[in-house]
Amino acid sequence: MNGDSSIISLSKILVGRDDTWRWSVPDQEGEELVERAEPGPEMEIVHLLRAVAVDLGRHSTRFAQRNGMHPTDVRALIALMDAARAGEKTTAGHLGTALGLNSAGTTALVDRLERAGHVRRVRDARDRRKVTIEVDERAVALGWSHFGPLIDRAVDLLRGYDERELAAVRGFLTGMRKAAV
Repeated sequence: MNGDSSIISLSKILVGRDDTWRWSVPDQEGEELVERAEPGPEMEIVHLLRAVAVDLGRHSTRFAQRNGMHPTDVRALIALMDAARAGEKTTAGHLGTALGLNSAGTTALVDRLERAGHVRRVRDARDRRKVTIEVDERAVALGWSHFGPLIDRAVDLLRGYDERELAAVRGFLTGMRKAAV
């Protein structure tokens, strides 16, 4: 361990016979503190969330493999499309920060995506020094061919919820996103 008490050693997570989760976390002096989460509907949802995350990761990996892409390429395209949907333009620097890549890694990534025809570099009309990265329509169509049925299924499931239930789902997922970063 590096002394950071926020890091949990995955090798030390145990599930008891009663489905109680126990794990140890070192405190600042290196002493092991035992935490536990009781079984119940909350833990069932936590297990389901973990399973969904694993399944979505596999789905994304299949897309990457079938299209000769690295998983980071897929994450980059998703980040770029999310930014575009929010009305934001993305520079290579912003993309690298979002993906946790250094400058050289980001340049290699954008070069690779550009060579494959998935993105294009666009100079800003007002400041020609500024270059943003845009996803090509062909990459969007390629992604939709793979992820579209999954998105359609998610939308169909969500249409079965009323506004209050949708607010609860939205609140939970928003909270989990904040907890994960």
